[in-house]
Amino acid sequence: MVDIAMKRTLGRLLALCALVFAGCVLAADESSFENAKSRLEAGLSAMVGSAISIDSIAATESPDLIEVTIADGPVLYATRTGEFLLLNGDLLKVSSSSVLNLTEERRVSDRLSLISALDTDDMIVFSPVDPAKAVITVFTDITCGFCRKLHLEMDDFNRRGIEVRYLAFPRGGMTSQGAKQLATAWCARNREATLTSLKSGVEMPLNECEGNPVAEHYALGNRLGVRGTPAIVTSDGQLIPGYRSASDMAGLLGIE
Repeated sequence: MVDIAMKRTLGRLLALCALVFAGCVLAADESSFENAKSRLEAGLSAMVGSAISIDSIAATESPDLIEVTIADGPVLYATRTGEFLLLNGDLLKVSSSSVLNLTEERRVSDRLSLISALDTDDMIVFSPVDPAKAVITVFTDITCGFCRKLHLEMDDFNRRGIEVRYLAFPRGGMTSQGAKQLATAWCARNREATLTSLKSGVEMPLNECEGNPVAEHYALGNRLGVRGTPAIVTSDGQLIPGYRSASDMAGLLGIE
């Protein structure tokens, strides 16, 4: 009888300990979640320039991740401390005053490394008369309306001290008409004039010479995440999708 009584007592004690431990874990979780909530709200608010509110934070099946529900926004995932956040596939480091995109930092490094490895002889370059104040590398396609619009402002780009280095990016792929036209420009004796004529709608015989760099440029663009044209890469590795006017570009580059 004593053994049975002791077993019952021990069982009650273990059950009580389990409840106490669960309560402690819950309290610790709630405290940790509040700290994460404060960090994430402050960091995200600083990033977007307006107040961000978090509706709720919950544990997930992963011991390292929490589920974060933004008020009137998406569900995101962060580490339990709120120090790291996953957003659209990017890893962000969050502090109370800023958010650092670690994935974009890696992309910037890759862009700089890969583009600097290219020979400018394989680009079509439009340079200012005076020494350039800034250099941009532009993935372009002759069939792209906004690429033509950008090219119409070439004199303005150059007047502002911006050197434009073109790389080929046929949006329709390597078997498209655009790829053949780009190859024609790169295979021409006067590449700049030929590219300008083709972008102006001048029809001319296609010339896909051996060894032209269009396929290499296209592969590079895909590797760098180019999804359309024009796509502009600055000398500090930033990727700017879409058209920018010469005046806007000068402002972004800080040369006005």
